[in-house]
Amino acid sequence: MLIDQPSEEFHEHVAPLALSRSPEVSEHSDELTGPDLAAGVETSTVAPGQLVTGHAFGEPVLLVHSDVNWFAVGAKCTHYSAPLDQGLLVGETLHCPWHHACFNLHNGAATHAPALNDLPSYDVQVENNRVRVLRKRDPGQLKKRSLTTRGSRAPERVIFEPNPVNGPSSVLILGAGAAGNACAEMLRREAYRGPITMVDPDHDAPYDRPNLSKDYLAGNAPEDWLPLHPRDFYEAQHIEIVAGAEAVSIDPKSKAVKLSDGSTRHYGCLLLATGATPVRLSIPGAERILYLRTLRDCRAILEQASAGRKAVIIGASFIGLEVAASLVTRGLKVDVVAPEALPLERVLGKELGELVKKVHEDKGVTFHLGHSVSAIRDRSVELDDRSSIDADIVVAGVGVRPNLKLAEQTGLVLDNGVAVNEFLETSISGVFAAGDVARWPDAYSDTRIRVEHWVVAERQGQVVARNMLGHRDRFDDIPFFWSAHYDVMQIGYTGHVERWDATRIDGDLSKMDCAVSYMVGGKRRAMATINRDRQNLETEAQLATELLMKPPPPVSVETQEA
Repeated sequence: MLIDQPSEEFHEHVAPLALSRSPEVSEHSDELTGPDLAAGVETSTVAPGQLVTGHAFGEPVLLVHSDVNWFAVGAKCTHYSAPLDQGLLVGETLHCPWHHACFNLHNGAATHAPALNDLPSYDVQVENNRVRVLRKRDPGQLKKRSLTTRGSRAPERVIFEPNPVNGPSSVLILGAGAAGNACAEMLRREAYRGPITMVDPDHDAPYDRPNLSKDYLAGNAPEDWLPLHPRDFYEAQHIEIVAGAEAVSIDPKSKAVKLSDGSTRHYGCLLLATGATPVRLSIPGAERILYLRTLRDCRAILEQASAGRKAVIIGASFIGLEVAASLVTRGLKVDVVAPEALPLERVLGKELGELVKKVHEDKGVTFHLGHSVSAIRDRSVELDDRSSIDADIVVAGVGVRPNLKLAEQTGLVLDNGVAVNEFLETSISGVFAAGDVARWPDAYSDTRIRVEHWVVAERQGQVVARNMLGHRDRFDDIPFFWSAHYDVMQIGYTGHVERWDATRIDGDLSKMDCAVSYMVGGKRRAMATINRDRQNLETEAQLATELLMKPPPPVSVETQEA
């Protein structure tokens, strides 16, 4: 029989544990492994919940046995080509082991960021106790909308309606970063045909910003890997990008936004996804300091690094340490100056802070902890104790501030960010906020939080898109981020906690194979893992399951008409 029927039940299955990890950006190997799934395998050899990597028609294919159903999809995540047979199967949704992207097994749709491209999908037949992959599905077979939340594939082309029959009259998105881009894409997945415009002062947006401090800066990834999509994708989707301009004022009564290029744009729904700006130091010689936020910033660092031998990084933040690792990989001598006693101790705790410090020191980094930079000289950096460090290049990573000026001018309610409700709508009806600027009521911790994570921003953009179209989807995703340090340390962090009562360590820190749980009131509220992708993914699923058992909180920010 031909298998293509959805199951009405929800079950969680766990695929075999994988202990190995590939580099941060895959080399996109075309080597085919495993059985020929076009020839088929015996059904008795594949247990329920098992993920089997094989190949069919010259392509890597993943065969999935989920209860009574069988599925076949592409075997590599469309984000960074992670091997999906090492992922987690929850019901009929496949979770990527590296960065927690999710895919609908019925049609291969990328349902949850950071993956934005769908998996190939294949027809499967079970006959005479043998299961085999029949054919690769044509995109035309998969065009119909899914009935599940965020379950539709991206359309190849959009039938554009300047005056849409359904949904808002138009959507204006201020910011073409993680949240803005994800919102625009999800609107099209949800069959919205009206005008979508993204406005961003960054001429290069949208692109994969997390990669700037990692493989691209290290020289392991070419620049043409950075765009989230080629430009013709946005043309086919009828998504307009206004690059090099920014909003200067919003009139919520007339639903109009004035741009810096002198034009005025009207909207039916508006998304504020204006992101954040690096904190800049005010010290003598500060004009020599470089910062990393945009692709242009990264190019400036690369230009100076190519002509220099010694670098000083101000700040032992995730960005600062990733820049340090990338410049070491490029052959520079790196010093890190920071006021804290251990790098990342405030976020990861003492034990992991010591481990992070050792990893960098083993690569030749010199730390100057408990110190600050008092001045930048011509070829050196002066510290608060009047000592100096030679420096051909100086990069600061000391945090960011959300871009709130526009929201404040508009009269939106602010709370260490733009205050939004569970549906990510601001205090003005039809105006949403997502990403670094949004402070939302986190259902798991029962507190209002604002986090600066790429995956969180993308998933918020996806939820906003559906809510613009009339859904009432609460944003209740468990926060997740990752950080890469050389080729030896991959940090994954699931959950969110600013203070904790105790930590519990599973594994061996000295072997960089461990998981640290952050406990509050005897319950685990977050976990950081070192080179344990699968355990991090399982923890996210467990936290999400705990959240399902909690009653939904009341709406926390009531919206009003302008």
